[in-house]
Amino acid sequence: MKFPKPYALKDIALLISADYVGADDFPVLGMNEIHVVEPGDIVFVDHPKYYDKALDSAATIVLINKKVDCPEGKALLISEDPFRDFNKLTLHFKPFQSSNIPISNSSKVGENTIIQPNCFIGNNVTIGNNCVIHSNVSIYDDTVIGDNVTIHAGTILGASAFYYKNRPEGFDQLKSGGRVVIKDNVDIGAGCTIDKGVTADTIIGEGSKLDNQIQVGHDTVIGKKCLIASQVGIAGCVVIEDEVTIWGQVGITSGITIGTKAVISAKAGVSKSLEGHKSYFGIPADDFRSKYKEIAAIRKIPEILEKLKNQ
Repeated sequence: MKFPKPYALKDIALLISADYVGADDFPVLGMNEIHVVEPGDIVFVDHPKYYDKALDSAATIVLINKKVDCPEGKALLISEDPFRDFNKLTLHFKPFQSSNIPISNSSKVGENTIIQPNCFIGNNVTIGNNCVIHSNVSIYDDTVIGDNVTIHAGTILGASAFYYKNRPEGFDQLKSGGRVVIKDNVDIGAGCTIDKGVTADTIIGEGSKLDNQIQVGHDTVIGKKCLIASQVGIAGCVVIEDEVTIWGQVGITSGITIGTKAVISAKAGVSKSLEGHKSYFGIPADDFRSKYKEIAAIRKIPEILEKLKNQ
């Protein structure tokens, strides 16, 4: 998430009442999670296990809960609770804006686009040309939809990320300030839910087709011409490359990559990154050849046990 203008380190520190290491006028351009940070961004870290990863990342401002040696060319914001203060910054730069009309006056709808009754179109939404938005679709603030997109009834674009910190008093949600971006020629079925990014974008690539009742987690990027069947659940920060086919009821864990033209059969459980140009099934998912060998070996277990018993 980029700020509307550059800020000085001192000004950001004042917003969250934090100490800082670096020049007062050190430039701060935005804030992002570690997997999408760029120079000028703030990244937060609150566990020693991840200090080095944050300090060595592309981010040039590190919001951290301990004073450490500051890498050359970077700055630190010292906070008792970086998670809390990252939320403060999100709420400051991306505050929730209520709306009391079905289609916000700040939204933009392209030519020949049809919006059926009972839809909600939030603030600063952009919808391209020749789209069809069926009834009871909710499109949250800042969503961007390209041309020739069809979205079927009951789908929700832009709900918050499922991202929580477990505190003694209960779960504390990391606030979401990102967007959902739907590229051209995408079809989205009925009852789908696509969460916005925490600080960046959740993206559905050009020409991809989603069936009914699919969940896409925050900051996931789906490539071009992917086919995803019903009841697939995709966790946050997944990268699905171009022309991937995913059949029904597949579950995909967070932070992994599915390679180009991979095919994942129904009910598979994907717990690690998968190479492209291969077919996979099973729990945990593996390529067909390896999985069939595994099944064949399992079928031999009774025979092996019987032999051992008779020795």
